Amino acid sequence: MVAPKNRLAVSSDALDAVDLGLLGLLRSNSRLSNAALAASVGIAASTCLERVRSLVSRGVIRRFTVDVDPAALGLGVQALISINIHSGARSQITPFATRIRELPEVVQFFFVGGNEDFLVHVAVQDTAGLRRFVVDNLSADPVVAATRTSIIFDHVAPPL
Repeated sequence: MVAPKNRLAVSSDALDAVDLGLLGLLRSNSRLSNAALAASVGIAASTCLERVRSLVSRGVIRRFTVDVDPAALGLGVQALISINIHSGARSQITPFATRIRELPEVVQFFFVGGNEDFLVHVAVQDTAGLRRFVVDNLSADPVVAATRTSIIFDHVAPPL
């Protein structure tokens, strides 16, 4: 009789210490060369290249991006806005989310559980721009029951 497979067994797609090391390095600086990545985790450059390609193909790495300081673009005010949707408008969640996510002021968009339905991180030029964003895009929308805006004084990314 063959023993049943342990459902908690680590799959071949599991991340090992090398994968985690590569991810940490890439999160802090996605412009590191393959040679620098390989040297940092102690593997051959060809192995490193295959590891990174595997992380991408498996969807562990979703994209390579750049982190731009909004203030450098003249966007001196950032805020987190929590949004509650009317209970009778649940069928409108997907179209609402799609529309809001595509607005240029939106830095990050979260569909959350708890007291709020959405949490939106925005960057705007000034408080007048923040007011316009909330009034024109949220308060004026019949789907929205309530919003709560919190100004971000400082944002410090945690160490990776």
